[in-house]
Amino acid sequence: MTQTSLAPTYLVRTLGCQMNVHDSEHMAGLLEGAGYTAAPAGADVADVVVINTCAVRENAATRLYGNLGQLASVKAERPGMQIAVGGCLAQKDRGEIVSRAPWVDVVFGTHNIDVLPVLLERARHNAAAQVEIEESLKVFPSTLPSRCDAIASGWVSISVGCNNTCTFCIVPSLRGKERDRRPGEILAEVEALVSQGAVEVTLLGQNVNSYGVEFGDRGAFAKLLRACGEIDGLERVRFTSPHPAAFTDDVIEAMAETPNVMPSLHMPLQSGSDRVLRAMRRSYRSERYLGIIERVRAAMPDAAITTDIIVGFPGETEEDFQETMRVVEASRFTSAFTFQYSPRPGTPAYELEPLPKAVVQERFERLIALQERITLEDSQRFVGRELELMVLDGGGRKDGDSARMSGREPGNRLVHFAVPEGADVPRPGDMVTVRVTHGAPHHLLADSGLDGGPYAVRRTRAGDAWDAAQGDDHDHGGDSCGTGGGAPAGPVGLGMPALRRA
Repeated sequence: MTQTSLAPTYLVRTLGCQMNVHDSEHMAGLLEGAGYTAAPAGADVADVVVINTCAVRENAATRLYGNLGQLASVKAERPGMQIAVGGCLAQKDRGEIVSRAPWVDVVFGTHNIDVLPVLLERARHNAAAQVEIEESLKVFPSTLPSRCDAIASGWVSISVGCNNTCTFCIVPSLRGKERDRRPGEILAEVEALVSQGAVEVTLLGQNVNSYGVEFGDRGAFAKLLRACGEIDGLERVRFTSPHPAAFTDDVIEAMAETPNVMPSLHMPLQSGSDRVLRAMRRSYRSERYLGIIERVRAAMPDAAITTDIIVGFPGETEEDFQETMRVVEASRFTSAFTFQYSPRPGTPAYELEPLPKAVVQERFERLIALQERITLEDSQRFVGRELELMVLDGGGRKDGDSARMSGREPGNRLVHFAVPEGADVPRPGDMVTVRVTHGAPHHLLADSGLDGGPYAVRRTRAGDAWDAAQGDDHDHGGDSCGTGGGAPAGPVGLGMPALRRA
């Protein structure tokens, strides 16, 4: 430990998906429970720096070792500093990380987040790197303490792992087979977050709509969504990600009929070619996918639908790519996360011959151009509409000259809105009603309040919790999950709640 503070400080750097973000909150909670304090906002280093890694894309290792290289010189000048590496790449590469970066103190995997403080102490005591990787999950992450910087929103895992065998994906081998939490535990955690000020919760799983299969209830996910609708004070519910093969109509009905379940859906397509989908071992075909999109839009006309698409999977022909373009045009995605195929060691597709880089790049650019046009058209159709936005944590101020702040509408589209001079200024988590005045490719503008048009602020419990946290920060020096009522900020110990709903 350095002598820069009374208690050792920590910093968690997150590389990767929402699962990693959620895991990082638990790492932070564990460290605070062990007596560490969060490094000041904006700090690049601390007494303990944890890097929570991703292994899905080819550049994952480059990002990790770039971070570690930057930290090597810092550690050399900061006696007692420790560096820990966790997450999917740690699970995959294990001892190789210490071999390539011998200044790393701890390596731990996706299945043993709970031992992080112990490993740090052991590494300090033994003056040697500690590498501990479990092959299967020992403690469900959501039962661990948590520390989140966002007050208005929270993540809740409903399952971990994946039972699919997509040939391009390394996640099942790193996160293991799917394991489901009981509904009562999930709902108790959601209620705990709401009691601390959260008004929005996102349910997480590698394949949320297969939730319940482990305990014999194939309709469990739709029931879970409806149960979230009964939680007082919970205004917005989202989830990610469903698999098209397991997507059922009862989920669409639950989304449409439960007022606080938002009309937004992220559903990976990966390819529009049935031939490529077979090669990927994606157990659905393009017409099934389009059928789900059609039924979602019939039930929720303004639903925002986003997706993931891989361009240049081995063996993809121009005809295959044109099928992807056809499905994208028909789907009218609000946005798409598009990737050039990245071979990952340990996956079946790794042995397949890749396409020429120039071919993949040219197709990628065509797909981007198509989706950019569709995204702009989606934005422009909202011009003139009144929307209720949830103000982003930190206010999301776009720029000082326009005095705009930022929020998200029910479909999760980003909206920058103007605050009229002298008007009520919303807090993070408050709701603001405005009228859209301009549609841009990746956001909406709502300056209606400047011309005497709609502008109204609805103050929420999340905003109250944010106010309370500001007072706590003044006294205690850090952000945390909202505790409300002026209680001290700190890690959220959710424990292992008893089953309260079947």
